[in-house]
Amino acid sequence: MGDSGGGTEVTYDSLEHVLRNDTKVKVAGIDIDGVLRGKLMSKKKFLGIAKDGFGFCSVIFGWDMHDQTYFKELKISNAENGYHDIIAVPDLSSFRRIPWEDDVPFFLVSFLDPDHRGPISACPRGLLKTAVDKLEKQDLGAMAGAEYEFFQFRAPVNDAIDPKERNSSSTAKFLQENSHSALPPLTEGMFGYSLTRPVHNQEYYYGIYNACEKFGCGIEGWHTESGPGVFEAALEFGEIKQMADKAGLFKYVVKSLGSKFGITPCFMAKPREGLPGNSGHMHVSIVDKSGKNMFYRESKDPNPPYQDLEYLSDMGRHFLAGLLDGLPDVMPIVAPTINSYKRLVENFWAPVTVSWGLEHRAASVRLIAPPTASPKATRFEVRVAGADANPFLVLAAILALGWRGVEKKLDINVPPLGKGQNVGGASDKGVRLAKGLKEATVQMMRKESVAREVFGDEFVEHFGGTREHEIRLWDEAVTDWEFKRYVETV
Repeated sequence: MGDSGGGTEVTYDSLEHVLRNDTKVKVAGIDIDGVLRGKLMSKKKFLGIAKDGFGFCSVIFGWDMHDQTYFKELKISNAENGYHDIIAVPDLSSFRRIPWEDDVPFFLVSFLDPDHRGPISACPRGLLKTAVDKLEKQDLGAMAGAEYEFFQFRAPVNDAIDPKERNSSSTAKFLQENSHSALPPLTEGMFGYSLTRPVHNQEYYYGIYNACEKFGCGIEGWHTESGPGVFEAALEFGEIKQMADKAGLFKYVVKSLGSKFGITPCFMAKPREGLPGNSGHMHVSIVDKSGKNMFYRESKDPNPPYQDLEYLSDMGRHFLAGLLDGLPDVMPIVAPTINSYKRLVENFWAPVTVSWGLEHRAASVRLIAPPTASPKATRFEVRVAGADANPFLVLAAILALGWRGVEKKLDINVPPLGKGQNVGGASDKGVRLAKGLKEATVQMMRKESVAREVFGDEFVEHFGGTREHEIRLWDEAVTDWEFKRYVETV
């Protein structure tokens, strides 16, 4: 529940009292790209649909992030079924108030199939819930944390635009007439962990921190990152489904506040050539009902398979094995766009192989465990995902792959990276991850793909179809680079 919700647990019976002073409610669900899709409705309407849900046009699962319908008809929403309604059911536990919109009440919704009232296969919240349900049947739960890096740009003042209307749309106007490389960053230079750079935009910087706290997606650490106009936020860790909500809503906060200041936050994986990209690292651990960390080995293993594992439990080892085994088959989830793979290249602090290591920040999976961390903090940080990825799908993939490793008692099939060993170097024994979205999508959609095993054919066919759409658009595009290179030379 969001802090601005007043700290009161909302139930259907208490809902009318909680909203007693309100006249309207905002609701939103998450589409396959992690974009919030929603509407404002009257309180009367909301109270009438709060229990059983309401019809929501399924086209949000039949078009891309720019509202262009997919070139291939997908099962959930298509011309044949008339882009029929699906059922959107408000999650009352997600109640928040939007502090920058006069504290209007806000609820997330989950999307259900109208025929069987179960989650539709492509609903990101539903997919994560299905993964969590497997653990809960064993009286276990999962905790998670998220870290986001993002660039920020601010278009120059345009005298043709009313200063009162100077918002992020001014960036779109600027890009209609100028190259993206001409778009100025919020601040210049490489100043990671700077104490002075945030002062340049102090109201905006503290505004995001304060809004996140009030909106129930609190920030644990907030600082500049190395790169012009780059910030990084580490969100307060928590239960994994709530963490996914917080991660998705964090982008909503940043983009909303940015718009008010004429700033465009950019979560694409690689906005600038020659600079580090934007990561979206995810941390995951398993706990029992008492909150005990199940990845910690209480007594040091005198004969571990690898020294890095001496304080990692058997469950943790199997979980890690599952991650490593399935990672190549879920690359379109953790790297979902054409641009994602511009970040995943050698020499830019980004992982490019199936790799892991204790406190190794260049590996795909960083093990955080004693002796360098406290027992209760034992966890895995999956570092492949970029800031452009859908956090619900990423966390669902991590949990589903890891739990598959636990259920099958898989063994770790690649040695850890040693300190000083480079990812992709001669000492790295891990398989090279896909170098592009087309290669990754083909891998995921194979008949024997681990993704099909953990998520089912229906999800893989839908999500794979959305990536094939993205690939086709890219294949048909003529880029600035091509035109400048070949316009007069060939």
